[in-house]
Amino acid sequence: MKNKTIFVCSECGNESAKWLGKCPACNSWNSFYEQKVIESKSSSGKNKTKERVEPQKLDTYKATKTLRTSTGFEELDRVLGGGLVKGSLILLGGEPGIGKSTLILQICDKVQGEGKVLYVSGEESAEQIKLRADRLRNKK
Repeated sequence: MKNKTIFVCSECGNESAKWLGKCPACNSWNSFYEQKVIESKSSSGKNKTKERVEPQKLDTYKATKTLRTSTGFEELDRVLGGGLVKGSLILLGGEPGIGKSTLILQICDKVQGEGKVLYVSGEESAEQIKLRADRLRNKK
């Protein structure tokens, strides 16, 4: 299944791949809203069905208990609501040099047995991250 976003005019139902300020079909202004479409493919690879997912009010959803993985740091687990949620993304920010990369590598080391971990950095090269990881590993 593939998720796709389309934009639909609330006045006439015209669909567009991108948001438009004015509907080309009925000339209504600011009438487009975002809508998710789930496409499933048949075994031949062709699109089989399209199911529209309508926006829902948040209070219509029922919260379920989520399995969380401990980071190994009690205070961080508390801040995260009990630990890491599988498939989630956490953005860690702060001033340079306060230990963000070191903390992330330590967390990766503690949770690596729970599944795959993707480390994304906008500031450091792969070589810098590897050097820090090696230093942390040698301190054990």
